[in-house]
Amino acid sequence: MVSYRCKLLVIEELKKMGLCHTAIDLGEVEISGGFTSAQWDELDRALRFSGLELMEDKQKMIIEQIKVIVIDVIHQLEEPLKVNFSVYLSGKLDYTYAYLTTIFSASEGCTIEQFIIRHKIEREKELLVYDELTLTEIAFKLHYSSVAHLCTQFRKVTGITSSEYKKGIVNSRRALEEV
Repeated sequence: MVSYRCKLLVIEELKKMGLCHTAIDLGEVEISGGFTSAQWDELDRALRFSGLELMEDKQKMIIEQIKVIVIDVIHQLEEPLKVNFSVYLSGKLDYTYAYLTTIFSASEGCTIEQFIIRHKIEREKELLVYDELTLTEIAFKLHYSSVAHLCTQFRKVTGITSSEYKKGIVNSRRALEEV
């Protein structure tokens, strides 16, 4: 689950099945009481129908946790991290960054850094559409060292400038799950 909408969908499916959860967070659900194989299969089918999947594989769960942390930092965190993202991520998940980046890259076909950049660009698109912040404010909010760096990265990823995007030449925003 990489969005709050996904979280709500899982809660709804659990309710339909009469299952109680003791904890639910993005990417994790803790079910209270017994959970039969048949219930697992039923929940798995219901979630797959909605584009989600249950995971038992430890590496897949770690990759989902990485995605949740990246999305949280980019879309929710107002203050810049006080440490490098690699240190932050390693500390949150209690694995070396080398291990995290290896399994992430093997599974996702891109590095964690590329994943972060794509999410930053999607966030910038969102903020440009809202038209409430200047590019300088957006650069600060997304923790870029300068507006020039932000604009260069935007053009490199999208093929157009931030100004062209803002003028509405191209509206190519994607859902977080698709980034």
